[in-house]
Amino acid sequence: MKQLKVGVQAMMLKEEFASIGAYETLKKVSEIGYRCVEISQIPMTPANVQSMKKAQEEFGIKIASLSAGVTPNGPMGGESIATHFRKIVSDCRTLDCRYLRIGMLPMNCMSDLDAVLHFCKMAEIAAQKLKDEGIDLYYHNHHVEFHKYDGKYLLDIIRENCPTLGFELDVHWVHRGGEDPVHIINRYAGKVKLIHLKDYRIGVIPQSTMVEIAKGNFGAFGKAFAELVEFAELGEGNLDIPACIEAGKAAGAEYFFIEQDQLYGRSVYEALTIDRDNLTKMGYEIV
Repeated sequence: MKQLKVGVQAMMLKEEFASIGAYETLKKVSEIGYRCVEISQIPMTPANVQSMKKAQEEFGIKIASLSAGVTPNGPMGGESIATHFRKIVSDCRTLDCRYLRIGMLPMNCMSDLDAVLHFCKMAEIAAQKLKDEGIDLYYHNHHVEFHKYDGKYLLDIIRENCPTLGFELDVHWVHRGGEDPVHIINRYAGKVKLIHLKDYRIGVIPQSTMVEIAKGNFGAFGKAFAELVEFAELGEGNLDIPACIEAGKAAGAEYFFIEQDQLYGRSVYEALTIDRDNLTKMGYEIV
């Protein structure tokens, strides 16, 4: 068995954090067998931070990375480096966490190259300030970064303009952007310490849609056809997860985080158990 630092992206756990608290949620995650988490979309209140610290100490579950924007991100909310710098640094130190990640390109940058370049300038300044504090800043991609400006991917433009910034490559969104995740991971070798493992499958047009088609409602077919892509537990979809993992290891990745945006009726703990079991079948031991 190959040992691998596999954790959980806490976006999957936000309802659990809200209902039973950080300590009990992380206890359940550790009981499934995970030893690290990435905190995202979780309020970084003093109570939550202290509960995370207690869970780290008692369950041996590492808070491997935290999340923040470079500047306030409109309706997405959350803390930003521009407005909460000292608090973010303090939280990182309290939780013995040296990785901070930007979860998404600001919305106002998604259709404007000049806005992206301004974001890059601010991100580079933030990355340098954080590095002085012993914290590395990373950028998490979606598919929007594979739009091309003058033949060049937006992701590559960000890399060229932010030399201090690292990258958290998300294999699902790379593939949704039309690229091979293994190829992109290889290209970004040395800049990748964090990777998101997120599988996806192609669903089946539901029988209820066929009933609507028989009634002449062809719009129902268009909607169902557009929604065939589904998020999936690792190994339950179409991505070559072992190839992505091996490319990540070769590129220098330290942590691999499981993230599944929708669960389609399963509980988060059921999904994470399937992920764990399938990783074992692939030959990986979670450490």
